[in-house]
Amino acid sequence: MSDAGSHTNRLTRSKSERMLLGVCGGIATWLGWDPTIVRVAYVLVSICSAAFPGIFVYLILALVMPPGDSKV
Repeated sequence: MSDAGSHTNRLTRSKSERMLLGVCGGIATWLGWDPTIVRVAYVLVSICSAAFPGIFVYLILALVMPPGDSKV
């Protein structure tokens, strides 16, 4: 087996790129995107879609996602 899977990029809440609880910052870090783009996209999807309860999903993600490392 190769060591390619030894370093995993875990989905965690961001401690450095946080505005509220670090959910969007953590998703942005996990995807390798700019946190501002993820935040704007999240707000737009939440506003434009009645089937997407953004506040509840954010709170669930905040509870499910572990906090990230304090290292930058």
